[in-house]
Amino acid sequence: MAEHIIDKVKDNSIAKELGISPSDVLLSVNGQEIEDIFDYQYQCENGALDLEIRKSDGSVMSYHVEKGEDEDPGLIFSEGLMDDYRHCSNKCIFCFIDQMPPGMRETLYFKDDDARLSFLQGNYITLTNMSDHDIDRIIKYRLQPINISFQAMNPELRCKMLHNRFAGDALKKVDRLYEAGITINGQIVLCKGINDGEELEYSLKKLYEYLPVLESVSVVPVGLTKFREGLFPLVPFEKEDCIKVISEIKKWQDKAYAEYGLHFVHASDEWYINAGMEVPEEDTYDGYLQIENGVGMVRSMLEEFKLALDEEKERFKSGGIMFSTLGRLFRKNRIKPEKITVITGRLVSGYIKRMADEAALIFPQKEIIVLPVKNEFFGEKITVTGLLTGQDIKKACEEYVNEGNTLGDRLLLPENVLRSGTDVMLDDMTVSELADALQVRVDIVKSSGYDLLNKLIYGKEI
Repeated sequence: MAEHIIDKVKDNSIAKELGISPSDVLLSVNGQEIEDIFDYQYQCENGALDLEIRKSDGSVMSYHVEKGEDEDPGLIFSEGLMDDYRHCSNKCIFCFIDQMPPGMRETLYFKDDDARLSFLQGNYITLTNMSDHDIDRIIKYRLQPINISFQAMNPELRCKMLHNRFAGDALKKVDRLYEAGITINGQIVLCKGINDGEELEYSLKKLYEYLPVLESVSVVPVGLTKFREGLFPLVPFEKEDCIKVISEIKKWQDKAYAEYGLHFVHASDEWYINAGMEVPEEDTYDGYLQIENGVGMVRSMLEEFKLALDEEKERFKSGGIMFSTLGRLFRKNRIKPEKITVITGRLVSGYIKRMADEAALIFPQKEIIVLPVKNEFFGEKITVTGLLTGQDIKKACEEYVNEGNTLGDRLLLPENVLRSGTDVMLDDMTVSELADALQVRVDIVKSSGYDLLNKLIYGKEI
């Protein structure tokens, strides 16, 4: 029987009133063994609960609870999933974790392939680590959307790409999810000469059959670091390759929109930028279903920034401050003059500079420098902001200063270079360590056009 150690009991909760304590062990709920957090939450939706608890002295107590259907009993467990995380059993030819250098913190090397994290954190899973029992539970509990890494719909090719002989058969699980109406989002990591071209067309053709239950598929280019010795030989996409990928995706977008009113498949921002094309308009992203996968992130920020800038103009106008034809404020004393350096990855630096220039035009008191940082830690082929390290940011700033420049009054650092919920970067450098080394105030900017403008103009959220 599965046993779940109680880590904390919430104050003023039902469990607290019953005398349940940390270190007690949950044995069952309503007579049912609890496999993980989803079983527990499902049982706790009932208005009546029977809890079986083993106390720290070894005695087993039964508690009957009458509660509101949405009322939380107040138990917090030592394991967030109430179970161990499931490790990935594949050896994907494109795996980014296999391309990381030694010596980083241990958690960065853990490969998860746990369907439960798909619902809790938005992770993508391959289905190779799932049993029929897992599929039954997803359907029973209506756990959706589920995020699936398809990579290829050709079973033999999928086996090759995931280096798992069961990877092709695992696609059959999608049929059960589709038949049950479980909403699916998909992902294809595209590798040049492997699953692009005719294979991409075949994959999109097969995936199209799952619409509209399959509501989106993102196509992202493989990330290639400099640490690929001994790994499957992969090469980066060139500009012409990117244009072809975008063209193939556009064909299926047009078809899906005409038949279902959604765009179905989306190219990540990298394709457009590397193709030298403008990112698509907002209405093509179907509500930014895959923004966490780098799909529409640039467009979302541009739109938010424009709205924020328009709101600032209206706010100043309502205060009796007029703008010239160039948009410059006649009264400049409302905004503090200062120089600001904005850190960004090379991929989106052009768009960040566009927004910075628009802000400086309206608020000429602000001297805004956009500093693209070269990724020497992972290699120059990695150009996204989220994979910048503290040491590369520090080096880029020092080189900028050594050229006779100053960082100014503040350094704006994108939030996505930090580990979630912390002030620690990929190489374990902290924000305060970076600020001390550069002798400049560091402000963190969320992935939002609103927050970017606020941090540029006011240095804080408003």
